[in-house]
Amino acid sequence: MDIHDKSLAGQGRKKIEWAAQSMPVLTAIKDRFSREQPLAGKRLAACLHVTTETAVLMQTLKAAGADVHLCASNPLSTKDDVAASLVVDDGIDVNAIHGEDRNTYYRHIHAVLDAQPHLTMDDGADLVNTVHSQRRDLMETILAGTEETTTGVIRLRAMAKQGVLEYPIIAVNDAATKHLFDNRYGTGQSTIDGILRATNRLIAGSHFVVAGYGWCGRGVAMRAAGMGARVIITETDPVRALEAVMDGYQVMPMAQAAPIGDFFCSVTGDTRVITHAHIQAMKDGAILCNAGHFNVEIDLEALAAMAITRDVIRDNLEAFTLDDGRRIHLLGEGRLVNLAAAEGHPSSVMDMSFANQALCSAYLVREAARLNNRVYSVPEAIDAEIAQLKLGGMGIHIDNLTKEQRQYLNSYDMGT
Repeated sequence: MDIHDKSLAGQGRKKIEWAAQSMPVLTAIKDRFSREQPLAGKRLAACLHVTTETAVLMQTLKAAGADVHLCASNPLSTKDDVAASLVVDDGIDVNAIHGEDRNTYYRHIHAVLDAQPHLTMDDGADLVNTVHSQRRDLMETILAGTEETTTGVIRLRAMAKQGVLEYPIIAVNDAATKHLFDNRYGTGQSTIDGILRATNRLIAGSHFVVAGYGWCGRGVAMRAAGMGARVIITETDPVRALEAVMDGYQVMPMAQAAPIGDFFCSVTGDTRVITHAHIQAMKDGAILCNAGHFNVEIDLEALAAMAITRDVIRDNLEAFTLDDGRRIHLLGEGRLVNLAAAEGHPSSVMDMSFANQALCSAYLVREAARLNNRVYSVPEAIDAEIAQLKLGGMGIHIDNLTKEQRQYLNSYDMGT
């Protein structure tokens, strides 16, 4: 265990309870898991954002019988009071401190792996990568794992393609009840929230450049447009670019958008999306931020090298003054702005994402022996169950297919 201050536990407990009120799906699963104990005797290592919503997931996994060990997947997303409450009130092993340096970050990853887990739960694939590169002694113990993010799934699929992935992983990110809601509505709202908290700038009337039009980019663009911004999309995928055009946005290369934009938000999961050349073309006062998992989307080394001075103006806002006097502003050190400068996704969205994590963990305990060493989609039955539970938690009911309708959908001879 390595946290900032145990005395913060009381404050963290109240925040966790507040989050749980908006997480009826995970609460229902926790109640069921408490009775069924599907993770009894299993050790679980999780590398996730240490937030209030994550705390509710950790409580659910412990209620299921798991021995849970948690570390942070991002140095700036940890809520120290939440970490304290998990340790003091729930007896969960937590290794996470807000603002920890890179060495501490990886020391904490090794600390949760020292528990010799049967299951891994990842957000960005740093945990799995560490197992494969430095902790191969754990391969005989680990049954399987889950991955939460687009970035992590990309890394893991690359490992599987190259034949180096040595245990099965479920891509929680690919569940419909995750990416259609968490990535779009969660990232959309929380990214704008982070930008507003860090800058207190008016979005209406501005040119807002979104790099990447995946589900996260769609969400950010939708929310920026809803606040009155003139949204510009940059893309490398022609289908996504076409979709952005059809959705009513301007689409152009980043080189063309650079001198126009007031706000720039990268949401691609790739590296050096905003480069030295782009920064050199930007107007005085341009604001840069990143909503992708790793802080590689903006060329931070180039930005630092271009600056003659750099000053912290507000919390999570740094001004880089170039030799011609232009000021380029960076939010949250180029890390996930929605977690560095705000509180991450709303609890009601994370309810579905973490319900996938919980149910997939139980599924893996049952099925891991029959799975190959590759990346799997979330089983459709789990996705449907979560959607049904979420609707129920919202007090919404839907129609059921009649026997005749089911028969029609499964036939081929009942046409015109």
